[in-house]
Amino acid sequence: MAGPRRLRTLLGDYPGTAALRSGVLTSDRVRFDFADYPSVVDGLKPMIRDRAFDVSELAIVSYLVARDFGKPLVLLPVTTTGRLPHARALYNGERGRLWPSDLAGKRVAVRSLTTTTGVWLRGILANDYGVDLHRIEWVTFEDPHVAECREDGTRAPAGRTILQMLLDGEVDVVLGETSADPRLKPLFPDPRAAGEAWFRKYGVTPINHSVVVTRAMHDDDPGSVQEVVRLLKQSNDLGLSRDSTPFGVEAMRPALQMLIDYAVQQNLVSRSFRVEELFSDLTLGLI
Repeated sequence: MAGPRRLRTLLGDYPGTAALRSGVLTSDRVRFDFADYPSVVDGLKPMIRDRAFDVSELAIVSYLVARDFGKPLVLLPVTTTGRLPHARALYNGERGRLWPSDLAGKRVAVRSLTTTTGVWLRGILANDYGVDLHRIEWVTFEDPHVAECREDGTRAPAGRTILQMLLDGEVDVVLGETSADPRLKPLFPDPRAAGEAWFRKYGVTPINHSVVVTRAMHDDDPGSVQEVVRLLKQSNDLGLSRDSTPFGVEAMRPALQMLIDYAVQQNLVSRSFRVEELFSDLTLGLI
């Protein structure tokens, strides 16, 4: 008798995945063979470009772009990470105070324009603070995860790091980063209060990473896809991470719709998707 299906798997180590990664949760149907990367982010490009895994965590904007280019991936109604991003916009306090209203004409750095935290922050700046994103010089450091995606902006010189360029005055603001350096200050004066006010206004927990499976696995073995979602949900419940990780299409819908709108506004995808289009008939009905 055949044993459980072995799944090449990329999942970060979070409270919501701990029971799976530790082996506390097991299944007769599937077995997860976890990839070993220094950071889960290192595996996202191989997943999109080479389908290196059967089951993979994926930054949600990278999934939107991959969906736009017809990549054979299917979204599961599962979130692994979500957070308010306001604390991840920094400027160099030694060079004078900056406010969101000061960004016109400034150089703002982000690892890639498709980096999910950066997309959230640019959407917040544009829609809640009236910042004209077209009047900013964007500086990027890496290619998008989707090879066919072409980004505008200026590429940072080879060998330079995003925070060092901020400290050296080569850029004015960075998005999507944190630092304990006392010289680097949050662009939003009280990021916790700003994030809480934003949440009260919209009732949305920003999604950063979700989970996908390959189209081949989805089509050939839907039962294993259902089992993966069941196990992820059970592990998440055991990790008590429900508040920051919406599960199910309806729980994810507000964040997904907002992020779709931001991605269209920022010219990262060619059209606006309906939330339902991001899933399949199978995965829409799970959880």
